[in-house]
Amino acid sequence: MNSSNCVYGERANGGGHGDVPTAPEVVRYMLDLVGYTADKNLSNIIILEPSCGEGEFVVEIAHRLMESALRFGFDAQAAFIRCVYGYDIVEEKIQRCRERIKELGLNPTDVHIRVGDFLSAQLHEVDVVVGNPPYVRYENIPASQIDYIKNTFPTFHYRSDLYIPFFEKTLRALKPSGKHCFICANRWLKNEYGRKLRRLIARCFRLESIINLERANAFKEDVLAYPAITLISNSTHRETFEYAEVESMDELANLHPTERNTPIDDEWSDAFIQTNYSQLYTIEELGFKIGIGVATGADNIFISSELPSLVEPELLLPALNAKDLRGDTMCWHQEYLLNPYTPSGELISLTHYPLAARYLESHRERLAERHVARKNTSKWYKTIDRINPQLKSEAKILLPDMSGNRYIFVDEGRFYPLHNLYYVIGHSVRKLKILSAILMSDIIRQQISSITNNMNGGFPRWQSQYLRKLKVPDFMAMEGAQEEQLIQSYDEMDFEAVNRQVCLLYNNLTSTQNRRTATPRGHAKKKQESQLELTFDKDFMPSMDRVMHNKDVMSQLLINPK
Repeated sequence: MNSSNCVYGERANGGGHGDVPTAPEVVRYMLDLVGYTADKNLSNIIILEPSCGEGEFVVEIAHRLMESALRFGFDAQAAFIRCVYGYDIVEEKIQRCRERIKELGLNPTDVHIRVGDFLSAQLHEVDVVVGNPPYVRYENIPASQIDYIKNTFPTFHYRSDLYIPFFEKTLRALKPSGKHCFICANRWLKNEYGRKLRRLIARCFRLESIINLERANAFKEDVLAYPAITLISNSTHRETFEYAEVESMDELANLHPTERNTPIDDEWSDAFIQTNYSQLYTIEELGFKIGIGVATGADNIFISSELPSLVEPELLLPALNAKDLRGDTMCWHQEYLLNPYTPSGELISLTHYPLAARYLESHRERLAERHVARKNTSKWYKTIDRINPQLKSEAKILLPDMSGNRYIFVDEGRFYPLHNLYYVIGHSVRKLKILSAILMSDIIRQQISSITNNMNGGFPRWQSQYLRKLKVPDFMAMEGAQEEQLIQSYDEMDFEAVNRQVCLLYNNLTSTQNRRTATPRGHAKKKQESQLELTFDKDFMPSMDRVMHNKDVMSQLLINPK
């Protein structure tokens, strides 16, 4: 993989960001996957490794090319110069790569195995792209490079990792029917910054397979990279792709992938869920609302346990933080939120609240420095989010963003949630408890693992964007003994009973329910999603390289149809 040699800063272990060499067995597997094997005539197969580092892939490519030359009687040296390309930004890495190739008996040139910034290089069309692009987070990419990338690669979206433009540039270099195989972090498959890349692949290429290596060690060192291998071809769309999860590198030799429905746009989460949940509902379709706690922009000023002695009591709301929900226990740390708004949502007049005025004035310099205050200097004491005191009194489910809790908490109207808590409101406390029990189940844990990226420790992320995708049975008509039993198990924190009863609930409701086209009574109206009609002109797909080089056309392909 491309080594940064600290071009993008150092990792905690002393290595550079972007420098994670691939394990040899993974290299061999990926070359097998694209069909670059020695039992074939490789004399005219043009292959590219865009971030070759010391040559993990290129050296194996050279091995296979030489073996193929012996079988088919062509000149390995001439074929290597003609067909094998490798780039890296660090000269020392390229020098080492060339030395390793020379040890095999080939003589690489500085034209084909070269030092340079791949993202600004001029490319020829290739038959195969294979490699391990650099993992460099947005904040570690130099500002000057970000400007160039944003202006050059339409898929570089939101706070993208550097590997996103590597995907786009190498995809646009593929010949018709060319193969593309990368191993890199799997974040782009599910998160926001991968949205435009997913859309591009879904509309213009064929997704062949995804091998999830999140639980396996695919590299030469221990890193938290959450990798996946993707195989993509410059071919027409196919209804299904192959998916497999690997826990050990030993499993690569005998994989048994499953067929999944190929996504047709930028939403791929359903492709990672094995069970068919089409007969179920989202939380919002059942009439609940999902939100996130208040962001103030200055928590150490607006949130404190000392506020009751410093400001007027009518301005205070008991506030709950993620740290108050740990170890399956709710333990309030006596912190309050200072609410600088009137019931109508306007900022309070400080002349009416002398204690709050004195307190806020003592922090005026810090408060005025915030971006939210600089936009209107007369409102220097406002919070980023407007505070709605009524939310405190509403019953709500509380979900820390990342949590090791098994228990899902219901606040019956005592606290105001802060910014590291997500909440669900709507209906009665009893219905909220049933929904909480469902969220505690293995079924939901499996769903959320499929649509989110697991964090270190395997904790789920209860973010609103993921909560809105969860599918649950229509439990609103549930009553009687079944409802009482589930609520009792929830109240008693009997996790096994909750899980058993929720599984039964899913089985019963999904076996008897057919998804109704009409909106269920009392449920939120489901948004009608525009149907994207995809057409693939026969002449269009083989000339995809021309389309991809045209930035204006490329930008059109990435426009959100909604």
